[in-house]
Amino acid sequence: MANNTADHPPGNSVADGNQEGDFGITVMDLRELMELRSGEAVTKIADSYGDVQGVCRRLKTSPIEGLSGNPVDLEKRHAAFGKNFIPPKKPKSFLALVWEALQDVTLIILEIAAVISLGLSFYHPPGGDSELCGETASGVEDEGEAQAGWIEGAAILFSVAIVVLVTAFNDWSKEKQFRGLQNRIEQEQKFTVIRKGQVIQIPVSELVTGDIAQIKYGDLLPADGILIQGNDLKIDESSLTGESDQVRKSLEKDPMLLSGTHVMEGSGRMVVSAVGLNSQTGIIFTLLGAGDSDEEKKIKKAKTQDGIALEIQPLKSDEAVESEEKEPEVEVKRVKKVQVNKKEKSVLQGKLTKLAVQIGKAGLIMSAVTVIILILYFVIDTFGVQGRPWLKECTPIYIQYFVKFFIIGVTVLVVAVPEGLPLAVTISLAYSVKKMMKDNNLVRHLDACETMGNATTICSDKTGTLTMNRMTVVQAYLGDTHYKKVPEPDVIKPFTLEVMVNSIAINSAYTTKILSPEKEGGLPRHVGNKTECSLLGFVLELKRDYQPIRDEIPEESLYKVYTFNSSRKSMSTVLKNTDGSGFRMYSKGASEIVLRKCSHILNTNGEPRIFKPKDRDEMVKNVIEPMACDGLRTICVAYRDFPAEAGEPDWDNEGDILDELTCICVVGIEDPVRHEVPNAILKCQKAGITVRMVTGDNINTARAIATKCGILLPGEDFLCLEGKEFNQLIRNDQGEVEQERLDKVWPKLRVLARSSPTDKHTLVKGIMDSTVLETRQVVAVTGDGTNDGPALKKADVGFAMGIAGTDVAKEASDIILTDDNFTSIVKAVMWGRNVYDSISKFLQFQLTVNVVAVIVAFTGACITQQGRRTQMHCFWNE
Repeated sequence: MANNTADHPPGNSVADGNQEGDFGITVMDLRELMELRSGEAVTKIADSYGDVQGVCRRLKTSPIEGLSGNPVDLEKRHAAFGKNFIPPKKPKSFLALVWEALQDVTLIILEIAAVISLGLSFYHPPGGDSELCGETASGVEDEGEAQAGWIEGAAILFSVAIVVLVTAFNDWSKEKQFRGLQNRIEQEQKFTVIRKGQVIQIPVSELVTGDIAQIKYGDLLPADGILIQGNDLKIDESSLTGESDQVRKSLEKDPMLLSGTHVMEGSGRMVVSAVGLNSQTGIIFTLLGAGDSDEEKKIKKAKTQDGIALEIQPLKSDEAVESEEKEPEVEVKRVKKVQVNKKEKSVLQGKLTKLAVQIGKAGLIMSAVTVIILILYFVIDTFGVQGRPWLKECTPIYIQYFVKFFIIGVTVLVVAVPEGLPLAVTISLAYSVKKMMKDNNLVRHLDACETMGNATTICSDKTGTLTMNRMTVVQAYLGDTHYKKVPEPDVIKPFTLEVMVNSIAINSAYTTKILSPEKEGGLPRHVGNKTECSLLGFVLELKRDYQPIRDEIPEESLYKVYTFNSSRKSMSTVLKNTDGSGFRMYSKGASEIVLRKCSHILNTNGEPRIFKPKDRDEMVKNVIEPMACDGLRTICVAYRDFPAEAGEPDWDNEGDILDELTCICVVGIEDPVRHEVPNAILKCQKAGITVRMVTGDNINTARAIATKCGILLPGEDFLCLEGKEFNQLIRNDQGEVEQERLDKVWPKLRVLARSSPTDKHTLVKGIMDSTVLETRQVVAVTGDGTNDGPALKKADVGFAMGIAGTDVAKEASDIILTDDNFTSIVKAVMWGRNVYDSISKFLQFQLTVNVVAVIVAFTGACITQQGRRTQMHCFWNE
């Protein structure tokens, strides 16, 4: 029996789900429940609540209709179970940043020297000792200047104070800006829930315990939940457990869904059971010190009052923890994967810091030479040339001179070190990031901005990035006839029309819909998967409606669902026939893939006829290839009946189940190229950047679109390969990728069709590791799917799609394209190059000033002995 059905008790309506009074379950009960796994969780739910429906009743929610969305009810849930918000670690205060700035070694030296200078300036030897000590020879011109000697030390301290305050303010403003950026990223993350029976999207921060949430392939779960209904659901829990194997979720075996984990396959619905600090991610962040708040204090207080010895750990282990004090240490080690990455210096910042250090070393040598020359000059002139003895009463004056010589040396060092370089990079990057946000680039990692300035290769998806992602069925092959436009429903046999409409309506995500236009005369709104939207639009053009079919066959009644993934390249849904005649399975997917599994096809009369390999080859040649050459995506829709007398099939044996299909139709879907893309690609090519298309589409479709975009140019010797052929060229007999073979392919490769996410990762890694060219290739890559994560992480810059992209892809990316448009990538390159241009100009100015200032300070101090006048000027120049 398939495990994805769920029985719903009658009367579970919104009204029933929001009764007055307290909830029948506490936050502590839910935290304790969510720590259980697999069989333990199933047993606990059965013993304490009866079933998942019992949990819903305790939470006063409806598994079908969801919450009412009443503000009073939502506020009650906030008060009882907390908000879905994990307080960030408190930012450093301005005073803490001032203290950090004061730790600079150069500034500490200046502070000490200034304090000594200030102290000695108030010491004035008896008037008769001036000539004995050689004061006049050392540059003190009159008594008035001597009396004002404190100004120098005070001015140095004042200069230090200004440097410290400016540095602290810059750090504070930078921290504020990027916290704002992080908040924007979080605010744009939304999740699908059911309220008042309507499917809506809300910000994840507005999720409450008791919400009925819809989950699908690619989602990053923002809260803990218990599965109500699932279709072939697999979760990646490695972020919590460290285990790389995907976990299959079902009502019977393991219904517990944890925040921070990724949906890798399938879909379903869950009731939200824990949010914010009470969720597994929240507990972890509390252990890591990121969740100290009033809410957490209340929870701790409640624990103490109730006398509950609740284990604060995200996953319950078979090994008992010896003492409560050891728990945080144990858990921090276990969940080390979820710790926030440490800030790393960007490449440019690293280079400029290295340059500053090298200049600083040269400055240190210059300053040491300056001090030595000044001391030698003073000693030789005073005790040698003038022949003065060292008098005890002159010692403070001599020390004062030596301190001033030391200050002059430090001045030379300060002037030599271009401390403004790293700061200039930060300011330039911050400015560029702000501008990039206006150009639909949401930068998640600061160094990605400057890296894009060096990009030499862009590996781009096709759908939605180069094309408009507004798909429409424009051709169809039905009943042995190729229609160049959508046919009238009258010409299609009733059975063919019925089975086709049912297949499209049922074998698509129920969250995919076509809604009425927002404005009168506008285009209908496509919600959900765009390919499925085009098929639903096809149904509407045939003057049929898909919604009554979905209402009659709700999602929970689907017997088995084989969700789309990169290896299947198809989706199939199984229904149990109500008349007891067995099962019917509907399938759709890439035409070449699905047609290979078809043994029959519906003919002109709407009756199945045998579909031989020879017939398939003719159909590919006469129908699919011409469609693909017009730039159309081709999708095959099919079905298969499983008679009751044959018994229930083994649904886990996909090879047998997804075979012997009957083809209903093949449709050609148009996705026009964005108008601005050809010009954007031309700009890239002129700027020395190679654009490559990596897509899962048919090679003819990909070639046609690449030609329209300008990726392929007439007369050029470029390669267009399918994933299978690509792997044959780059792998040896053992199936291992050889860099030498890959180096012969990638320089000419422009289109990689029918590719998998693994192929994309292999291509990106191969280009980055290649030594064919003199300089290393800097690769940017776009991705929207869950399996694109490895390629996005591997690339120098990963772009995730803000509209079509999954949460997993966004998390793996460096920049999110909020409009899914290739033109925005070109803008990112422009701003990245702007950073380098700005820094080069600043560097030219800074080094010119520094070299001149060092020469002036050095010669002025060593030759004219007027260091005391020069050093203040140098400080202000710096």
